[in-house]
Amino acid sequence: MNGNLFYSAIFRFRNFATLLFWCAFVYFLSENGVAGMQDVTNIGPSTLITGAYGVGGVLYLTLVMQSLFSNSYREEVIRKEKKKAINGLNRQCMKLSMQTRNFTSPIQRQKLRKIMKDKDDIFISLKRGDQQSYLKEKIVEKSLNLVISYTKLMTNYSIRSKELSEINISDLMTKINANRRKLSFMKDERMIEDVKSIVEMDQQVIQRVKDEKNELERIHARLDYIESMISMFKHQIISSIESEEMVEKLDTAVNEATALDTVLQERRRNKIRS
Repeated sequence: MNGNLFYSAIFRFRNFATLLFWCAFVYFLSENGVAGMQDVTNIGPSTLITGAYGVGGVLYLTLVMQSLFSNSYREEVIRKEKKKAINGLNRQCMKLSMQTRNFTSPIQRQKLRKIMKDKDDIFISLKRGDQQSYLKEKIVEKSLNLVISYTKLMTNYSIRSKELSEINISDLMTKINANRRKLSFMKDERMIEDVKSIVEMDQQVIQRVKDEKNELERIHARLDYIESMISMFKHQIISSIESEEMVEKLDTAVNEATALDTVLQERRRNKIRS
């Protein structure tokens, strides 16, 4: 923030315009009036010009320092930075939404459209009203972060659901039963151990698929919960009913969604292969 404040102070319109105006004024004098001034002051033209430019530099630096220590200007820069950050989050929401549509089912795309519509209403609500509300800005920012977490979670949920659906449990069960029948006819102990190992691995795959499907059901419920939360908060924000409790709930929801998304990404990296 200090770096942005310094940069903003240097290029603040008032400060930079003053410097340009002073330089233009000195240049005009150097072209038209410096000879007369030399007769009065008995100082060389180049010295006068250099001194005048130096005065302009000191004036400019004074204005920059004044801006750096001005509470009102500091607040103005913070407001601009916050607005820029929120606009960036909104663009990220739209970008992720476009990517998520490529992996979702028609029903999921419908839900995604709904939550993006709610997101738009929340974002636009920030521009309504003349009075700035720090709490409202904070809630809008947290809401956009939650939408980002939602789109990421839905993407990985959709991909993982498709991957699990391609694993045929019936084929694995048939394979297990066939190997169990083989065991009753086998005499070689080494072959028996090998077949038992195959049966055990297939059983582990089936159990992991069941566990992951249960996990996906919980994630599906979490996605529904986020949809309801965004919708509810949208109505509260539009009605200007904001509270710190909303910020806490949004933070918790973002953290939970991020944790679930991390689990899904890990599952995808360690795919089950039947």
